[in-house]
Amino acid sequence: MIWLSGTITLVLTLGWGLLHLKCGSRYSGLRSLPMEGLRLRRLGEPFLWLIDTWKLGSHIPSVMFRIQRSLQRTYGNRYSAERTLLFMGEMITYSWLFLTAGCAYALFSGEKAGIALGGMLAVILPFALVSDLHKKVRLREQNIMLELPDLLNSIVLLVGAGETVQRAIIRCVESRKGDMAHPLYKELHKMTAEWDSGYSFQQAFENFSKRCAVQEVSLFTTTVLLNYRRGGADFVLSLRDLSRILWEKRKSVSRTRGEQASSKLVFPMVVIFLIVIVLVGAPALMMLKM
Repeated sequence: MIWLSGTITLVLTLGWGLLHLKCGSRYSGLRSLPMEGLRLRRLGEPFLWLIDTWKLGSHIPSVMFRIQRSLQRTYGNRYSAERTLLFMGEMITYSWLFLTAGCAYALFSGEKAGIALGGMLAVILPFALVSDLHKKVRLREQNIMLELPDLLNSIVLLVGAGETVQRAIIRCVESRKGDMAHPLYKELHKMTAEWDSGYSFQQAFENFSKRCAVQEVSLFTTTVLLNYRRGGADFVLSLRDLSRILWEKRKSVSRTRGEQASSKLVFPMVVIFLIVIVLVGAPALMMLKM
């Protein structure tokens, strides 16, 4: 077993070194690409070359499509292929790292479980990373959905007071400058920046809808683009009708989150219940034995 673990460790280490020499600085330009959660970019550059050379994406197209789609919803369509490559490289790097660490532990400690544990983590972790990515996308969509009715109400009030739609949106964004981490206001800020850069109202709104990639935002965008030129009471009335629809959907999302939160409490409650049973039952059993 020691011989096997030593051989695997040597092969994995030398393999990474050869791949590193092969790729050189080919992927150094991707180090500065904005993307949260990637901690092993430099370590994973050899695996990026491996993914490109072996065309791993063509062997698992459904997985690659889901990953790329989730990344597009989070960061937009620009550089989506590069971000997908970085994410795949991160997955393989974690697998390589855990497998190498498990084999090295088995080599130095003589424990056979090191290889099994490292191999198990090497298989489980990529699935965990993909699941976490999809979870973040769903959370982002829910956050946008929860905030959109409030934004729409503010726009309705400002437009009813005589503001134009464009000016109303700008005022809403300026009032939330301290909350630009929120995905909805982050995308709205990009939209107002596009207006300043020369984009038309319609084009900037369409880009905003594509970046958010949420059905309710598309509905909001369509309603605004169809009615903003008419203005007046008709436009305000259409926004109020949309606001009622979005509030109902917000209630549905809030209910879903509440149910998820309550379901997460089941396991801790069961554990506490078992602990209480042990604490109460142990003295009684000890007294019976006496």
